[in-house]
Amino acid sequence: METQDIKLTQYSHGAGCGCKIAPKVLDEILQSNIVLPDNDKLLVGNSSKDDAAVYDLGNGMALISTTDFFMPIVDDAFDFGRIAAANSISDVYAMGGKPLMAIAILGWPVDKLSTEIAQRVIEGGKAICKELGIPLAGGHSIDSPEPIFGLAVTGIVLVENLKRNNTAEAGDYLFLTKPLGVGVLSTAQKRGLLNEEHLPVMIKQMTTVNMIGEKIGRIEGVTAMTDVTGFGFLGHLIEMAEGSGLGAEIYYDKIPIVAFSRMRQHVTGATMEIK
Repeated sequence: METQDIKLTQYSHGAGCGCKIAPKVLDEILQSNIVLPDNDKLLVGNSSKDDAAVYDLGNGMALISTTDFFMPIVDDAFDFGRIAAANSISDVYAMGGKPLMAIAILGWPVDKLSTEIAQRVIEGGKAICKELGIPLAGGHSIDSPEPIFGLAVTGIVLVENLKRNNTAEAGDYLFLTKPLGVGVLSTAQKRGLLNEEHLPVMIKQMTTVNMIGEKIGRIEGVTAMTDVTGFGFLGHLIEMAEGSGLGAEIYYDKIPIVAFSRMRQHVTGATMEIK
């Protein structure tokens, strides 16, 4: 079979963003009787459901550490690599930080898919790293039943600019830096239902990194940030609201939707308030 005839999404058994484990199931997995020692340098860790871990370096700066990977969300190997890399690095920006370097995570079914396809996936990851001016400094690979790719990313942030997802305040407005809808498109592609003209819209959306997060993190009036990915808008909004002890009031006609045929583009805005 020719490389261009391979449809990577047939090797991804779940829908949405890379077969994520459901939040309730994940909570059960993470239950433990082991109590780790307190560390006052750990500013963000397992006590919250944030986008990355953050460690205070003691000089006004903090280290950001995150990892993210998933199974093919598109059929093209190069685009899969780009999307996975953009998704991983965006978590650093979601904390208000600046990425410094990345390490690749690759699982590959060597008996089913060629090394040439894997190489294209890695090249896609490198392309995003090059675009952002950071090195892809190494990685780890295994022979796995399904293809997996992602990055472990290290970043840095001024402690005063650090933004968490559980520090929203009553009366805050919620702003989205991207329109919603790519989850529907990616699931449609996996089921062979995606219209050809919608594919470039989906690819562009998922390979655009939220670099603006670093700039937004410097704004004092911004109280909280998060990255909307695998759990969707409502899933991540629930994490933000519950973590902040708030409720959220959403105006449907103000939610931005990916602009393509038969769908509308809206301005953004929603109000956060205590219920």
